[in-house]
Amino acid sequence: MANLSNILTSSELYSAVITLLLLIALKALISQFVTQQPLVFFNFYCQRLADKVNQQSGSPRQQKISGLIAILVTLVPLIMILWLFEMFIEVPWLWQALLLYFALGSLGLTKTCKGVARELVANNHYQAKQKIAPYLLRDTKQLSPLGVSKACIEMQVLRSSQLLVCVGFYYLLFGPLAALTFRLLLEMHYAWNIKLARFSNFGAAVNYIVKLLQWLPSRLFSLLLLLGTVGQNTLLYWRLIRGKFFQTNNAILLHVLALSLEIKLSGVAMYNGDKVRKNSFNDQARQPQVTDIIHASKRINYALYLFILLLMLLAIISYSVAGQGK
Repeated sequence: MANLSNILTSSELYSAVITLLLLIALKALISQFVTQQPLVFFNFYCQRLADKVNQQSGSPRQQKISGLIAILVTLVPLIMILWLFEMFIEVPWLWQALLLYFALGSLGLTKTCKGVARELVANNHYQAKQKIAPYLLRDTKQLSPLGVSKACIEMQVLRSSQLLVCVGFYYLLFGPLAALTFRLLLEMHYAWNIKLARFSNFGAAVNYIVKLLQWLPSRLFSLLLLLGTVGQNTLLYWRLIRGKFFQTNNAILLHVLALSLEIKLSGVAMYNGDKVRKNSFNDQARQPQVTDIIHASKRINYALYLFILLLMLLAIISYSVAGQGK
């Protein structure tokens, strides 16, 4: 019985990895032609829901409770419906692939960042801000070319971790419904971000949940980014970032990328007219330039290629184990 269980587990893991790789390839192909935002309507729903239930006149405690209830009221019925609907699907793998497709983020971030860099080089600062604005929470109108470059770099590494690595991680561990659940929580986090004053309490619950869920996969992605510094000062970089390994935020991702590019990242940013002071990383380094957007994309893509390579190795190993079991 134990051997049979191992065979089934290995076979299922092999199928899951192959499905993930195929959908990543499909997303990469589609992103070359169209901008994918399949969950834009869910984000719109979250914003309208907050308008209804996030009462600014209430106490901070009431707002926090309202935020938690909003998560439960939205997520639980939706996940239950999807779970029950799966029972009536005659082709389960097709349904699971569809769920994973919606859970995965766009692979067109590199294309977007290159477009922003081209506009900045051509001194088309307004067009550069327009290209990057849909991906940012912060105000973009007052951003300088330096600020646009920094925001673009930070956006790409954070979204690559959240929308690709974290989603893939939960898909392989718990299946497509878990991956989609994480993505929906992430969209709530984007819509109710606590950096905006009116969501500082209402978005606290989803902010905490998302931080916990992305802790492990984001640490794995930071190690892949660190592998890209081999030949530089990798051991020194590790000593500088290891203190952030057990923090419940994404500071380690920004820090390792700042070190590898030898630039300064994060710091003060404007959100809906309010100045928010965030931690800065690699303070003694220079400010990012337009060319650093391209360099950052290469570093991030290299880490994603390593992630895909690990998936391929996992598929080979699981296939071998399943074959030996037979």
